[in-house]
Amino acid sequence: MKKVYIVGIEGAGTSALAVLYGSLGYSVSGSDNGNRYYAPALERHGIVVSPEFSGDNVPGDAALCVYSTAFEGNVEVAKCRKLGIETIPYPEAVARLFNASYGIAVSGTHGKTTTSAMLASLLAALGEDPTAIIGGRVNGWDGNALIGKGNYFVLEADEYQDKLRHYDPLAVILTSVDWDHPDFFLDYATYKSAFREFVKRIPKHGVLVYWNDSSDVADIAEEATCRKMSYGFLPGADFLIKGYVPIAGAPGDGSRQVFEIVTGGGSLGMFDLRLAGRHNAQNAAAVVALSMFLRLDIDKVRETLREFSGTARRFEWKGEYGGAIVFDDYAHHPEEIRATLKGFRDLYPDKRIVALFHPHTFSRTAALLSEFAQSFGDADEVLILDIYGSARETTGTVTSDDLVREINRFTPKKAMYVATFEDAHTELKGRLGAGDVFVTIGAGDVWQVAERLVSEN
Repeated sequence: MKKVYIVGIEGAGTSALAVLYGSLGYSVSGSDNGNRYYAPALERHGIVVSPEFSGDNVPGDAALCVYSTAFEGNVEVAKCRKLGIETIPYPEAVARLFNASYGIAVSGTHGKTTTSAMLASLLAALGEDPTAIIGGRVNGWDGNALIGKGNYFVLEADEYQDKLRHYDPLAVILTSVDWDHPDFFLDYATYKSAFREFVKRIPKHGVLVYWNDSSDVADIAEEATCRKMSYGFLPGADFLIKGYVPIAGAPGDGSRQVFEIVTGGGSLGMFDLRLAGRHNAQNAAAVVALSMFLRLDIDKVRETLREFSGTARRFEWKGEYGGAIVFDDYAHHPEEIRATLKGFRDLYPDKRIVALFHPHTFSRTAALLSEFAQSFGDADEVLILDIYGSARETTGTVTSDDLVREINRFTPKKAMYVATFEDAHTELKGRLGAGDVFVTIGAGDVWQVAERLVSEN
């Protein structure tokens, strides 16, 4: 058994890749110093994880070292190179497997995790036995990966650092394009260019499924020379969503939505989804469109989508505290926050919505400060934690106080600053009660505040 060593193995993508390597017969180990969010799934697969970085962790007889791009300068990466071990970044390692399959890439600024998980779950349920790497834990899976023997490889394709340049897909779903990752893409034009070049590489016998409601997405789609299929709420979409109705369930019993999808050939009928929010109707429409291209049975598609229960940290119900309903969501971009809170407002029009937001990266907060400030329109109260950085970015010129001031400039007294999780917990204990919806929002571990409150109910 050849050995593979992964630096930063507890990331969403790297942990899934580790499981995939294990299924291919490799002996896999790795290291990370993170919050161990994916560690239990790795351990269930017999993958050994070192909790700290050290050159001594590296097996001298490893055939391959894969590293998360967050750890380019890591001491273990340097040790692997010194030992003469082939050393490559995560996206290149994934590309070697993805490009040898019928690769389906789900890309875009928002909606990638839910859409890719929905598609992979659908293919699995219909007996296609796909392989999949998803950027979040999928409800009903043992983690965030599927290891199959079928032809399809579903990949949540992250655009950060232009990882897209490594992938040669046969099918692409493009969910949205809104400027993000300003620490790498210095302006919106550069950001859009990464997607333009990506869709150009789809071969003529492939397909691009894209969101019709965005002029920027439609503009990018013009670059593709393959077959194109659009979806959305606005007239002109090839797969048009009509009759959208949100349905609030009892706490813990889940919320639903129903909608119709209409194509040039007529109605495909009504779809019933166990996920909340108009954005998830769009995600489902994208999957339906691709299913039609793949010639899957539409009635079986409808039945499978009805049972899909989503992914962790996306509109996730956590419990109750003092009569308040408690949720958690991964939203960390202004458009994601806006869509998430609109989903809550549609479901709970008469409740007070209280949000706790944990901003991620100084560069994103600074570049999109005005957009963030205007993304909380459907929240009644907003608490803002200190900004947390990344492995590449630990300080910046913007603060959470700046964001609070901007929010209150649009709606006086809506937002307040809380420095730490402990401060947030103390403040929320005196605020939440019956008639409230409370949601923790952010890409980090702000979910811990929600879970702590629920545990004290």
